[in-house]
Amino acid sequence: MKVLVLGATGGTGSLVVRQLINLCVNVKVVIRSASNKLNDLSNIKFLETIVGNISEFNLNKNIELISNCDAVVCCLGHNINIKGIFGKPRMLVSDSIKKICKAIERSKNGKVKLILMSTTANTNIKLNENYSSKDRFVLSLLKLLLPPHKDNVEAASYLSKVIGENNSKIEWIAVRPDTLINEENVSEYEIFESPKRSPVFDAGKTSRINVAYFMVKLLLNEEFWNEYKFKMPVIYNKHFQAI
Repeated sequence: MKVLVLGATGGTGSLVVRQLINLCVNVKVVIRSASNKLNDLSNIKFLETIVGNISEFNLNKNIELISNCDAVVCCLGHNINIKGIFGKPRMLVSDSIKKICKAIERSKNGKVKLILMSTTANTNIKLNENYSSKDRFVLSLLKLLLPPHKDNVEAASYLSKVIGENNSKIEWIAVRPDTLINEENVSEYEIFESPKRSPVFDAGKTSRINVAYFMVKLLLNEEFWNEYKFKMPVIYNKHFQAI
């Protein structure tokens, strides 16, 4: 198996890369030339590095990018600063997902697994998730005022509505962590079909390393993948789960 990881220098993406390499899985990453987040892995035979900006790749470049990959993990996100929140590219995640999906559909590959790191602030419309009126109001406001939230919602919506469950080339899962935290080790976590607490007023915690572990397990365990494909599972650290 070879896995393309987008957002590989981010807090969660870098953990996905490291966990895959530790399991001797071949990984391809796209990094900007200025990034040094994965420098310590530069001589690892399982890692292939492409220097460039994914938001600037055209269709042919993306077809070349995924040509020998069996799976894609997208951990792209926006930097938490003024430029990252309001600057360009405002639709980094959704545009990248659309471009990669089109490249997969045009490629000669067989079926490709795609995992998107989403958020509990994104509602799974297919399940008619019943968020409170206060939650819905705040989330609607965020979608209107904060480009990163709108971006995340549109990326998941594209997979659900456009790619759907009958695409001949793509199987997908959108993993929804709650508030992301940093922890050194994998800990107990729980998976739910829908959020068990308010993503706005009673947010839980999910460690990045647990998200990475869950994603890697999805990729490498076919039975596990089939359980969650075309779904948007929610992941919480167990000791933060509301009773």
